[in-house]
Amino acid sequence: MNFTAKELKALALPLLACVVLLAAGTALIAWTQQQQRAAAGELSAAREQLAQARERLLRIAEEEKEVKEKLEVYLRLRALGILGDERRLEWADSMTRIRTQRELPDLRYRVERQRLISSVASKPSTVDFYASAMKVELALLHEGDLLNFLADLRESGNAYYSVKQCSLSRTGLASAVAGLAPRLRAECEIDLITIIDRAAKA
Repeated sequence: MNFTAKELKALALPLLACVVLLAAGTALIAWTQQQQRAAAGELSAAREQLAQARERLLRIAEEEKEVKEKLEVYLRLRALGILGDERRLEWADSMTRIRTQRELPDLRYRVERQRLISSVASKPSTVDFYASAMKVELALLHEGDLLNFLADLRESGNAYYSVKQCSLSRTGLASAVAGLAPRLRAECEIDLITIIDRAAKA
């Protein structure tokens, strides 16, 4: 199909407009794709930041829970009097009180020198576990007296009382002859454990 010069002149303006519109459309498409890629990158970065924030929040929540649990343990230990230096005067008072309250006819004990049994590295400082071995001899009317003595000792606080061993033996006195005289004798080895936090002591 052949166009005359007049027809070509008439089509020149629409053709030019069409070329301009095609170029503008192509540029718009390219700009839109670029903006879409940029938005996708920003969305990916925002999702990564959100994931990191969630991880930090979860970590903080776990650390807070751990601190609360450790604080509860610390407060329980402090209430029991286990933290800090050994309390020999309090131990002696407890033994006297138990002997009087339980009406134990014969109670003898000896506490040996304190020794380090374990050191645990922690933040901000080391926690040391000490034990003082106590050897106890007591006369008993029956086995229940020993169980009551050990229960009273644990409830007295001022240390954690770890019973290593107890042995029972008969005194050889017959109940008919002895009346209320002790028929059993117990010998126990007990560790009195205390905890020292070097950071708290400093």
